[in-house]
Amino acid sequence: MATLSRQMDIIVEKTKNLIQMCEALQEENDLLKLEVQSLQVAFQTSTGKVQQLEEKLKAMAVAKTLDESNVDSEAINEKILDTKQKINDFVREIDRCIGLLK
Repeated sequence: MATLSRQMDIIVEKTKNLIQMCEALQEENDLLKLEVQSLQVAFQTSTGKVQQLEEKLKAMAVAKTLDESNVDSEAINEKILDTKQKINDFVREIDRCIGLLK
């Protein structure tokens, strides 16, 4: 009978150890999930920044083209309006991205 009692104690002890291990793994899993979420947000933010920089680069290229062109003032005004429209479009897109991040 003592052997059976001893075996039951061993089983109970091993079960407790397994439960503790399971809880520790669940905590680790939760931490890893939080880390994944954090990295996803960082990635989305970085992607947004890259897009913003690409848009700025495009705007600068357009501005450079305007500086280099020797066209009449009417064409320059048209290009300036076009550039302003593109900049407004870029700002709206950036605002949209910021809204998605929130």
